[in-house]
Amino acid sequence: MQLQAEQGKTPVSSGNAITFEDIEAAAVRIGGEALATPLLRHPLLDERTGARVFIKAENLQRSGSFKFRGAFNCLNLIPEEARPRGVVACSSGNHAQGVAASAQLLGMPATIVMPADAPAIKLERTRGYGATVVTYDRETEDREAIAAALCAQTGATLVHPYNDPAVIAGQGTVGLEMAAQATALGVELDHVLACTGGGGLSSGIALAMASRSPSTLFHTVEPELFDDYKRSLEAGTRLSNAAKSGSICDALMSVSPGEIGFSILRKLAGEGVSVSDEEVLDAVAFAFRELKLVVEPGGAAALAAVLSGKLPIANAAVGIVLTGGNIDPQMMVKVLSR
Repeated sequence: MQLQAEQGKTPVSSGNAITFEDIEAAAVRIGGEALATPLLRHPLLDERTGARVFIKAENLQRSGSFKFRGAFNCLNLIPEEARPRGVVACSSGNHAQGVAASAQLLGMPATIVMPADAPAIKLERTRGYGATVVTYDRETEDREAIAAALCAQTGATLVHPYNDPAVIAGQGTVGLEMAAQATALGVELDHVLACTGGGGLSSGIALAMASRSPSTLFHTVEPELFDDYKRSLEAGTRLSNAAKSGSICDALMSVSPGEIGFSILRKLAGEGVSVSDEEVLDAVAFAFRELKLVVEPGGAAALAAVLSGKLPIANAAVGIVLTGGNIDPQMMVKVLSR
């Protein structure tokens, strides 16, 4: 795709199309800054699930989640003359940090619109990367309207958290790495599961797998109250969630599937999965106690799906993505005191 930027808009391609070649180009573009996260395996997890489970640990990524990949790829594509006007993004925290960290590296000002009830650690770290944080009430205010007004005032470029081809291409590098790492281990993955909000990561992974590991079946994983992708894939059209809040998975509470991501996943995804908050809490505790990994609730949804037996995966080779590790200390105390 040919990516270009206009004032107040994210770099987009003609028709918002995205190809596997875009993911390959993104991998080169972000290679000097994004970490190649490990693909891990633990015998206890295999024993619990009856499968061979391979963990893509994006909780160890720069800024604490996969979001750095898409943000850095997107910001790199903003023309030099537009960079002094900066960027604006909306996020509950992980995209916020990814954009803020990327902007800091590239010497660009960043303003992030974040919900007032976002985890304190995410608000703090976003500011720590030098970004200006504008908070809003998720129940009564429209974050996209706030972001649009900021772009109109400053001429900044809007970096959408998931409905942008440059962001999706960057997130797709997770799948590109995962497929290569599995191949190096002599493994052909039967299933891959990823925590899903708006679908930028999931659609990027599904697209990468379709090219590099076409026999692999991709699955979205969402909180029960925010299972818009699961329902949308079943219906064949984009559906919305009634709730705006109410899950511990703050990173996965999107209103509805992104248009671009859904156009990819409706062709490439298998059955969607949803998990309860209790199952997610159990997964966060399992990751900490047994895998020695710190994972936030939204980043543990895929792990929760395999631990709770949401898919028939006995004897299968299964890849899961731990998407983020930016857990609030108070939430970790809650997890470990159960």
